[in-house]
Order: sequence, then C-alpha cells, then structure tokens
Amino acid sequence: MSSFWDRVAWLYDLVERSNRAVNAAAADRVAELVPHGARVLDCAAGTGEFSLAAAKRAGTVLCTDQSPAMLKRAGNKANRRGVTNIRFAQRDVTSLTDRDGSYDVVIAANVLHLLPEPEMAVRELWRVTAPGGRLILPTYLQGRVGAAYGTMIKIYQGVGFHYEHAFTPETYRMLLEGLELVPVTVEVIPGRVPEGIAVLEKSI
Repeated sequence: MSSFWDRVAWLYDLVERSNRAVNAAAADRVAELVPHGARVLDCAAGTGEFSLAAAKRAGTVLCTDQSPAMLKRAGNKANRRGVTNIRFAQRDVTSLTDRDGSYDVVIAANVLHLLPEPEMAVRELWRVTAPGGRLILPTYLQGRVGAAYGTMIKIYQGVGFHYEHAFTPETYRMLLEGLELVPVTVEVIPGRVPEGIAVLEKSI
C-alpha cells in the first residue's frame, strides 16, 4: 500500500478538499475527544490533519504512516503551523512496535475501509491504548455516498486507489462490536462522503 501512497502524496490534500466540510468537522471532533496533556498516537495519518488537530490539546503526538512521502508532507505542515509537540515515524497499523498501553489516545482515521482485515488493525491499536484511554476510529462510510461521488471514486480507482469495504453506520458498528472489546459508540458526520467516528473506551 505504501508505494501507491508515496506516489499520490502530492495529490492527497487536493483530493481531500472534495470532502473538506466532513474532513474538517471530523478533525475538530477528534480534537475534542483528546484530553488535555494526553499521549497520542495517530496511525495511517497521511499528511497529518488529525495529528495536527489532536496536537492542540495533547501533550505529545506521534504521527505515523507507512509512507515516507506522506510523513514528509505532514512534517512540513507542522513546521508551517508552528506545531512543536509532534514527532513523526513510520509504522504499520497492523503491526506496531510500541509496547502495550503506551498511549492515552490512539487515532486511526480513514484507513479501516482500505484494509482486507481491519479487525487485525483494530486489535493492534487497542493493544497500545492505555487502561483508561480512548481509541478513536474515524472512517469514511462509502456505503452512504451519492452517485456523483461514486463516479469520482471510480476515477480514483483508475489510478490505483482501492478500498476493501463500503461501510454504512450499521455495518461499521457491527464490525467493531464483533471484536467484543468494549461497547462502541459511532457518531456520524453527514456530508458528501459521510464519516463515522467510532470511540472505544478502555477500562482501568
């Protein structure tokens, strides 16, 4: 997956603008869910918008992605915005090198629909979430897109983009509840491509 994302990193933010209202609202909502001073891990962060939003309240943020090109762009954004409580590192969301319970908040935004086995990633993200911590999983709900955006997705697929799951709010909740970790809440941000923000709270 990383080779494709390296190739399109320069285009990523431009494409994201086509759904900018939803993306901005989702990043703002995730920031609200980050406790002040929290240790935050953001996985599959792309060019870092969720990491940068979280950094407004977090103590520290580790922004990670498999793609070096994406991380470079995320770093450039942080420099331009004067964000200093953020670090960058390569990580595979399905096989993290971090110890159990390392982070107060773990974020993985808009990646689960791309994975053939998203359950594997969720279990790994849950592993590194600290007791009393929070796992936040914003995910596009392609099962709810209109015909016009469906055409655009087909164009993206023509240059190599592919997603494995077209979630609806119901099927997304079912996926996460099927892991039997904790009760799951899913908040839907409506828009051109809606976003489901799932939150899992780990007990102390």
